[in-house]
Amino acid sequence: MKVCFPTEKLQGIESMLYGHFGSAPGFVIVDMQTAELDEIHNADQHHTHGMCQPLVALGGRKVDGVVVGGIGMGALTKLKSMGIRVYRGFEGTVRENLDMIRTGKLPEMSPEHTCAGHGDGCAH
Repeated sequence: MKVCFPTEKLQGIESMLYGHFGSAPGFVIVDMQTAELDEIHNADQHHTHGMCQPLVALGGRKVDGVVVGGIGMGALTKLKSMGIRVYRGFEGTVRENLDMIRTGKLPEMSPEHTCAGHGDGCAH
């Protein structure tokens, strides 16, 4: 399974999870079977709120899951419609969140946890 983590800086497995999918400066993608890492800059970082294009943001990379601190309803809906599972991550590193997903401790993101705009009392 390939899992994507939005991050503030690209520092491999020690990258800190960023608080929001669409505005994250970069993404660390981890293949959980091979431990291979891929780091990319967010190609859709400066989109209008509500207009996030996840496939553009990921540079066309294929992933099976995304671990996020926060995400808008549009991006969540688009990712889920592509069969991508979206997990609610916690503050910390990619490594810490990866360990939590391996042990089944990360819940799937639900619509009531999505952001309606920054400063709106999002769950992250």
